[in-house]
Amino acid sequence: MVKWAAIAQRLQRGIVQPLLDLFLEATCPLCQRSTAGNFCLDCERQLQACRLAQPGKYWRGELPLFGWGIYGGKLKRAIAALKYDDHPELARPLGQWIAQSWQQNRPMGISRLRSQPLVVPIPLHASKLKQRGFNQAELLARSFCDYTGLACCPQGLQRIRATEAQFGLSPTARSQNVANAFTVGSGLRGKSAPLVLLFDDIYTTGATTQAAADTLRQAGVDVLGIVALAVTQGEERY
Repeated sequence: MVKWAAIAQRLQRGIVQPLLDLFLEATCPLCQRSTAGNFCLDCERQLQACRLAQPGKYWRGELPLFGWGIYGGKLKRAIAALKYDDHPELARPLGQWIAQSWQQNRPMGISRLRSQPLVVPIPLHASKLKQRGFNQAELLARSFCDYTGLACCPQGLQRIRATEAQFGLSPTARSQNVANAFTVGSGLRGKSAPLVLLFDDIYTTGATTQAAADTLRQAGVDVLGIVALAVTQGEERY
């Protein structure tokens, strides 16, 4: 009886559920409530509450940062769902929100640049990319570029060394972890004095993006700054 019950459940999921999905609303990937949008109204409200009041607050120094929201609460949950719960479709609305913020709060001097920057997402190592199936930074960057009209250059950087997860490491250990982890990719080779805007999903101490920027600058690439979906709280970055 147990065996036949299991078979019946699988048949129901494989045959009946797709038919039901045609007539029923999708579910919110963050709370499983039905919704006609990317998120339910309550989750979207909580996500928007994570927005930075001043997204260009950290646009200064050697590697300026433009962030959309604070890494915590519902935004942290959304990023986890994107990366670990197999919801790559979330990159489209999240990337559009960053793009809208960029358009509305564009840092001073951007309009006077000699050329439009190429958007280069921070790459994953090949082994991690194979495991996950996609690079969340690239998906977010593509959505950002679709909205802003900037060119996305996913092959601008290559991660040549697998590194430990940065979570839980000290700032010094983070820097050592990503030292010599990148090389200039085929998307930038041969280009004359390219201007680059780095892109990542989460910005913490900046060790990863600094290592990426150093690699590009050593190769003669001008790095404008970094755009990130989420920024951790704290002033230790500066």
